Amino acid sequence: MTSTFSETSPPYSPGTLQRAELAVRCTPFQPILFATMRQESVDLRAIAGSTGVQNQYSRQPLSETATEQCLLWLIQVGLLRREVDGQGLTNRFRLTPLGHLLVERWQQPGHTFRAPSWRDRLINLINRWGHRPSWLPF
Repeated sequence: MTSTFSETSPPYSPGTLQRAELAVRCTPFQPILFATMRQESVDLRAIAGSTGVQNQYSRQPLSETATEQCLLWLIQVGLLRREVDGQGLTNRFRLTPLGHLLVERWQQPGHTFRAPSWRDRLINLINRWGHRPSWLPF
C-alpha cells in the first residue's frame, strides 16, 4: 500500500493553509521554483537577478536582497526553510512539509497556481506588516 504525502503530513489549520497559499502566490516567484524545491534545495543566486528569470524561477530580475526578503517571508509563513551544513546556515532554500503539501496540491489535475488579485496582495501585505518579529520584547 502506498501513501501520499498528504496522508502522513501534519494537520494544518485552514487559516495556516490559506495564509501560506496567499503568501506564495503574492511572491514574484514562478511555480517551477517550488516544484524544483520539492526535489532539491535551490541556491539564492539561482533565483536572484537575470539568472532567476532565465531559470524561470522569477517573473522579473530581483536583487539578491529583495529575493532573500521574499524567501524569508516564506520561511516565516512556514513554506520554506534554509538549508544548514556543517558550517551553519547556507544560501540554499528548500520546502518544509507545509510547502510540500501545497505544491502537491497545485500539481494535481484540475488545480492551478492562481494569480493573486489586488485584494490578495493587500491581505498579504497586511499579514507581512502585522507580523511581529520574535526578537521584539513587546
